[in-house]
Amino acid sequence: MELKDALTKLSALQAKMSAYGHAMSLIYYDGATTAPKGTAQNRGQTLSVLSEETYKLSTGEETVELLEYLDAHKDELDEKNARIVLLMLKDIREMQKIPMDEYIAYQQLMVEADDVWHRAKETSDFELFRPLLEQIFDYEKKFAAYCAPEMHPYNYCLNKYEDGLTMDKCDEFFSTLKSRLVPLIKKIGEREQLSDESIKGDFDERDQEKFSLELMRTMGIDLDHCGLGTTEHPFTTSLGSHHDVRITTNYSRTDLSSSMFSVIHEGGHALYDLNSADDLAYTVLDGGVSMGIHESQRRFYENLLGRSRAFVEYIFPKMCECFPEQMEGYCAEDVYRAINRVTPSLIRTEADEVTYCLHVMVRYELEKRIMSGELEVKDLPREWNRLYFEYLGVEVPNDREGVLQDSHWSGGGIGYFPSYALGSAYGAHLLRRMKETVDVDACLREGNFAPINEWNREHIWKFGSLYKPADLLRSALDEEFDPSAYTDYLEEKYGELYGI
Repeated sequence: MELKDALTKLSALQAKMSAYGHAMSLIYYDGATTAPKGTAQNRGQTLSVLSEETYKLSTGEETVELLEYLDAHKDELDEKNARIVLLMLKDIREMQKIPMDEYIAYQQLMVEADDVWHRAKETSDFELFRPLLEQIFDYEKKFAAYCAPEMHPYNYCLNKYEDGLTMDKCDEFFSTLKSRLVPLIKKIGEREQLSDESIKGDFDERDQEKFSLELMRTMGIDLDHCGLGTTEHPFTTSLGSHHDVRITTNYSRTDLSSSMFSVIHEGGHALYDLNSADDLAYTVLDGGVSMGIHESQRRFYENLLGRSRAFVEYIFPKMCECFPEQMEGYCAEDVYRAINRVTPSLIRTEADEVTYCLHVMVRYELEKRIMSGELEVKDLPREWNRLYFEYLGVEVPNDREGVLQDSHWSGGGIGYFPSYALGSAYGAHLLRRMKETVDVDACLREGNFAPINEWNREHIWKFGSLYKPADLLRSALDEEFDPSAYTDYLEEKYGELYGI
């Protein structure tokens, strides 16, 4: 086999795998948005067939021979193809360790679990979802034993979402945050609470959709390549390449900020996925390198930009156009203070910046204990409620607003949650670095995201998965990541807001 021919085959292989991924993502997106409730079995059947074909394509003899040939000639490959071969071989060697029948059964379980989770959440019935969640955790433990028997099973899960992440690193990171966040929350609790009346009321969903599209355009999202849907739990999915991305939101008629920040949040994910370099399209390098880096972009746009005074001053006239009656009598400063109100709450996705990481810590502790065999799935609601009271001082009234609030476990996302906290901290450090060359506040006051997006494109987005997350972050920051950038930001911002 000639090297040139091998590279041509590699390109064709990735294009075919991307096509399968596109189809499977479309089926998932349909199921989570507009598909009739009774069609989960049909989607599961289709996904099981596609999963089997993907498994065979990914681990087949011809594919293995091709990649091993290229790996033997890696010194002759350019940086992009060398990275592609490394990642594909890593995935194949891991996939080969998982029995095909179990892999297919797991994909079918995901479809059923998602359907049952939606019904369980609607009825606040954890027991309905519990048998499937037990199977999911059992599969995660089995897959960890197959693929990385030398690792703690939860380290295997964490590493899937953030290369190199371990429980020890998480424990140290969360300890650092907790040491500064808990005193800050205590000081804020002693001050007069900010009013959130300006974002409460009756907001028509059609007007909210109009406002959502305005937010997306302001952020610089290409609406010809990014669609907006509605679902129970907002998410972003890249459908096979960076030319087709979908985001979703969930409209609350009584709280304008709920969907507003879901859209900005998911829009941050979309910008990352939409802006990989064109030569990475239809390859395994297309899209974000890790969930921590992905979440850094989402939290960057949602909080660091979206909740800034400068951005609110720009977007407030647009809010008045979409919601003239609701905004009457209020000013931009009222909205700025409302969306930055700090108060312990039940729902992670609606939590303020200061208390948000405590929500993540609850999930991290529970996952770690289940994967370590210290906690059983049946005891999750009790422990969830206990930790929410211990960490946030709130009573959990039901499973819908408690242990069933997130969709992640129904999709097998064990180990994902720490990425949210890491992403928040990454984003704060990236903003500090960006401000050295970009007048971010001036851009936001003008609604001009172009210089901000260009900085992110040049330092983060265009590289896709070409580099390891730690290396990419180090290059963008021009120094080692420091979580104190995040706590410094929170103390400065909320110290000014609450007069601390």
